[in-house]
Amino acid sequence: MKNIEKAIDYKLLNISSTAFKAGEMIPSKYTCDGANINPPVEIKGIPEEALCLALIIDDPDSPVGNWVHWLVWNIPVTHHIKENHIPGTEGTNDFQKHQYSGPCPPSGTHRYFVKVYALDALLDLPAKTKKSQLEKAMSGHIVGFGELTGVYERNK
Repeated sequence: MKNIEKAIDYKLLNISSTAFKAGEMIPSKYTCDGANINPPVEIKGIPEEALCLALIIDDPDSPVGNWVHWLVWNIPVTHHIKENHIPGTEGTNDFQKHQYSGPCPPSGTHRYFVKVYALDALLDLPAKTKKSQLEKAMSGHIVGFGELTGVYERNK
């Protein structure tokens, strides 16, 4: 018997920020070289069936593989995540913290992906949840997805 997987069908979300444009440098205010606070995020095109949002910010250019900077889920449906604001339940990032930890690349220019998921269910997850556990819990509940990419290089 063959494994038949359900096709992923979701609406594309439009993700932007007033702090930086897609592909541009993230201001140091949002990094370990500044105030280390989360940037504002604008979300357009959220499907009506969405009950909440989830957000993952990660760095695929880390020397140790994809590095997670922030995990948040059960964010009430909104079109604006405020700067320096905890919008939902935070998970454990790769700094082993339950908070936003901004870009802090050891060398070179790194890319940072701000991924927003619209979900059709609230997630019952503990604060110790890591990215892979969040992704597993979200599977089958994603009704919208979008991302914004920024870059950062430290001045040494």
